[in-house]
Amino acid sequence: MSGSTIYRTAALAIGVLAFVGCAGGGAPAAAPTIAATAANTNTGALETVLAAPTSVKPTSNLPTPAPTITVGPTVAPFPLQAGWWDNAVCYEVFVRSFYDSDGNGIGDINGLIQKLDYINDGDPATQSDLGANCIWLMPMADSPSYHGYDTTDYSKIEPDYGSNDDFKRLVESAHQHGIRIILDLVLNHTARDHPWFQSALKGPDSPYRDWYLWSKDKPLYQTPWGTEAWHPTARHEYFYGIFWEGMPDLNYRNPAVTEEAHKISAFWLNDMGVDGFRLDAIKHLIEDGSVQENTPETHAWLRGYRAFLEKTKLGAFTVGEIFGANPSMLAPYYPDQLDAYFAFDVGYAIIDAAESGRADAFVLAVENTYTQLPFQRWAPFLTNHDQERVMTTFGADTGKAKIAATALLTLPGMPFLYYGEEIGMLGTKPDERIRTPMQWAGDDTGGFGSKTPWESFQPNYRQVNVAAQDADPASLLNLYRRLVHLHTEHPALAHGSFTPLRASNPAVAAFLRQTDDERVLVVLNFGKAAIDGATLELAAGALTPGAYQMEPLLGDQPGAELTVDAGSSVAGYAPLATLAPQTGNIFKLVQ
Repeated sequence: MSGSTIYRTAALAIGVLAFVGCAGGGAPAAAPTIAATAANTNTGALETVLAAPTSVKPTSNLPTPAPTITVGPTVAPFPLQAGWWDNAVCYEVFVRSFYDSDGNGIGDINGLIQKLDYINDGDPATQSDLGANCIWLMPMADSPSYHGYDTTDYSKIEPDYGSNDDFKRLVESAHQHGIRIILDLVLNHTARDHPWFQSALKGPDSPYRDWYLWSKDKPLYQTPWGTEAWHPTARHEYFYGIFWEGMPDLNYRNPAVTEEAHKISAFWLNDMGVDGFRLDAIKHLIEDGSVQENTPETHAWLRGYRAFLEKTKLGAFTVGEIFGANPSMLAPYYPDQLDAYFAFDVGYAIIDAAESGRADAFVLAVENTYTQLPFQRWAPFLTNHDQERVMTTFGADTGKAKIAATALLTLPGMPFLYYGEEIGMLGTKPDERIRTPMQWAGDDTGGFGSKTPWESFQPNYRQVNVAAQDADPASLLNLYRRLVHLHTEHPALAHGSFTPLRASNPAVAAFLRQTDDERVLVVLNFGKAAIDGATLELAAGALTPGAYQMEPLLGDQPGAELTVDAGSSVAGYAPLATLAPQTGNIFKLVQ
């Protein structure tokens, strides 16, 4: 934490929540909730609660008791039906740092609109754009902080970025460019300054009291990472905020809070036009005392949320953040909750392989994720806004960055790129320094649009920027452009099966990506030295028999012909006489 339209027909295991002893808090008619005009939202239940604030009962001493759960029947993982996500590459944008259209030092919505051609110009015949067909926007709602992960008004665009109408124009323009918009939605907590919490602070008589979690005495446990979870107030009581005192957690044991979360989601999907959500910090959504992550209550809530989204906007895509997750940690979030989750383990493995020059752990991590999680329902990435930038981890080694990019964009799943990753921007903690302004040019303004941006550029911005790399065919930027276009244009790379090959050299990873109509072989040399005569082995049955010509999709040379006999494995196959260091080759197999 920082901070094809479809109808899925697979059965849902909807966990039923029985709210036992829940003090169902509500709000008065003038409460700052999302407008009841949000499309496709059933507001009747909430309006009933809002009309009767006197029915609210304050919690005593400890938070509202956890509800019991009736677990639904076990079901098979639902398949991700055909849709725009099949060949998507998603680009994470921090609007504050992307492009400043009015010269005030802060990136804004109109600036992002002006830069959409950089992300995707809408013309599949060109490759001068990055080619990403999805944008993940970090939080856009009104917030007192620079990052936006503490919201004060879920229905209003952060004024620094523009207006609600500006956002609607962004979505419309993005769709015209062939870009879908995923919004970072922060439902776990609000800002301390949110009117709901400010009202709740006044005491047990507030209609918002049970929208948050309270304790008369300080509970004797901390957060999973050893910081304070319970924070004192002037009334000599404590409220729960797992991240810090400025972000009080919402109480999803209160059905009125769930109703409001549904209204917020419907507003952004239907009124504002977004195509889905990245759900922030979802493993912390509902606590059970000192058990503060991955609770049965959280899984049950997400089942209900998924069912709500399917009724609200068909094809709304969801991806969840479960920080540090590996396949075993993610398993309970399948099969019946969000569409996809970030594959942290795969990102770590790519980086480790690029650093060490060894491929074995990388192949194992990808194979584990591929075999243990539902097909295509996971999202690999290198780093995001919470982590040290990958180029800093690599010590500004462009060779490592290039092989990592090639590995990422040839894997299954829906890859995500962090803005500036494609040019090798640097950045390490504190968080502001991993979210610095996009480096568009090497002049005094960095091409950002203002001479004094909200945060200073990285020291090397005059050398490392879009303008400097744009015309260089060997640049990191142009490799990313090539790889993104290959991923979005070739079904085998976008959503083909994954079959690893055994390599004779530990620096080499190789795998087949196959659909019914296309086969692609990816060969990666993570090592810093060229490798002569590296060979590959493939189990019998992985390829249909025949002779295959190896047409290069990435790399200058065609590969050696590959012949597969009926019932035979492949052994001793050398696709190239020499594999260049820290380089990937992609071959299309043509019979």
